[in-house]
Amino acid sequence: MHADSPDQKLERTLGPIMLWGLGVGYVISGMYFGWNLGLSKGGTLGLGISTLFITLMYVLFTFSYCELACAIPRAGGAFDYANRALGVNWGFLAGFTQLIEFVFAPPAIAYAIGAYFHEFFPGIPILPIAISAFFIFTALNIFGVKAAARFELFITIFAVVELLIFAGVALPHFKIMNITNNSLPNGISGIFASIPFAIWFFLGIEGVANVAEETVNPQVNVYKGFGSAIITLVILCFLTFFASIGVAGWEAVVYPNAGSLVTSDGPLPLALFHIVGKDSALYHLLITVGLFGLVASFHGIILSAARVTFEFGRVGYFPAVFGKAHKKFKTPMWALIGNMILGIGALLTGKTGEIITIACFGALVLYIFSLVTFFYLRINEPNLERPFRASFYPWGQGIALFIAIIALISMIIFYPFLAVIYFGMMGLGFVFFKLTVTKEKKLRVLELKVFE
Repeated sequence: MHADSPDQKLERTLGPIMLWGLGVGYVISGMYFGWNLGLSKGGTLGLGISTLFITLMYVLFTFSYCELACAIPRAGGAFDYANRALGVNWGFLAGFTQLIEFVFAPPAIAYAIGAYFHEFFPGIPILPIAISAFFIFTALNIFGVKAAARFELFITIFAVVELLIFAGVALPHFKIMNITNNSLPNGISGIFASIPFAIWFFLGIEGVANVAEETVNPQVNVYKGFGSAIITLVILCFLTFFASIGVAGWEAVVYPNAGSLVTSDGPLPLALFHIVGKDSALYHLLITVGLFGLVASFHGIILSAARVTFEFGRVGYFPAVFGKAHKKFKTPMWALIGNMILGIGALLTGKTGEIITIACFGALVLYIFSLVTFFYLRINEPNLERPFRASFYPWGQGIALFIAIIALISMIIFYPFLAVIYFGMMGLGFVFFKLTVTKEKKLRVLELKVFE
């Protein structure tokens, strides 16, 4: 029987509404920036087709992952699921790829936060604002998961309302010709090249599983939070996509000026500019509130990423200090601080598009690991208690796995240099694991096959 010591336990405080706020909050910044960069790769039709398939993958994956989270409610998420099904080596790789995803996503979002502030306060450089965001929201997460989740719920509601207002303003100006004009500028290859930016619409929702250990009655509440979050996000994704592009065409939400080759991280402001102009009070109001969407994802992913690092420290794969919970607040303080340092390092590279793509590599490999784990446990542990069972087995999970594999192959083909960086990090991580983790630590992790 595996048991954690008192300073390795997290406090259960989260309910289904909080989980909805976290699930939507992790992802919602993807509606505000980043996705539009895929339009320069595939145009409206190219990004639209890839988004359709990626959406199908996420819906099928989310409910499959929810089954795993309800059956095995541990902070490590995919690490714990793969460890139970596939053994310690594959378990480490599954956990490490999620760590890469969650460590590389926040720097891209932090840069966008800095850019939004810079829009209103040109005298303040982007980087100091972005770095300050890391310190502020790392501190908030240290002070308690319930306070952090309440804050996340609050700003997520604002971010959702803002997107609905944006759609209400933009859709009356929608013209079908703006959707069809130059819709596939780079041919069929553009569909595959735009995949990472379609993933950005939904990247991070799996983080709900990482707070299962801090959820009241996780066997019931996790699937409520997961399910309601993915439904909300699918609706917002397609509303944002068509409302933004329908105003003035896809080029208008990628390039800030006609003829420009410099892409923008703010598709919604660009679309609004064509409707009300920059001097409108509505323009400034929506841009200000738009910060809530970026903050929601930034704060939420920081919260979830720390749980992965915490689990690695708790089982001995990382230094033990990362597996210690704060004595008073019962939060993974050192895991939060460690991730913050790595995130700031990535932020200083200034490569937003590349950082997004590396995070997407991590996400796709995580989904493949998790779906393989799902099949393994269904076949080899049919009696495992499953409070929630995913529908459409096995065809739904097979379709999700097929789409994830095709997406990963496509990204390797179109982004070979970034693929080398990603798989290089995975390789170095595995070598570190093999050289430093003792047999005793691996045996301790095997105890996770039996849960309290």
